[in-house]
Amino acid sequence: MTDPRLGLTATHRRYVPHAHAHYGGSLVDGAYTLGLFGDVATEVAIRMDGDEGLLAGYSEVRFLGPVRAGDILEVTAEVVRIGRRSRELRCSARVMARAEPERGASAARVLETPETVVEAVATLVVPAADPPV
Repeated sequence: MTDPRLGLTATHRRYVPHAHAHYGGSLVDGAYTLGLFGDVATEVAIRMDGDEGLLAGYSEVRFLGPVRAGDILEVTAEVVRIGRRSRELRCSARVMARAEPERGASAARVLETPETVVEAVATLVVPAADPPV
């Protein structure tokens, strides 16, 4: 019997502020997106287990494209494996809209096809259930 919680997803959208630009070309460091994965993982843990849980680690992290100040990112975590206290999550970040400073200081456009920029697998650990009284 398949656990009905498999496939549970949480999705957040976030504007990447210019204050987070860390490198030339308004690039944002990879840790920024990993932090957003932590936020969606926390929502998954709350919805599944009634507890924020702890993010134990990432594996298979792949940076596939740039994240820039002015992007709108859509970040999703999907439950792909459930252990006794651990949950494995497939995480992805996609650019939905991007600033276009070459057209003007506040110019931006929605991408016709969102661009996947980061993928990772995260392991989330939740506390053991309290024993019955």
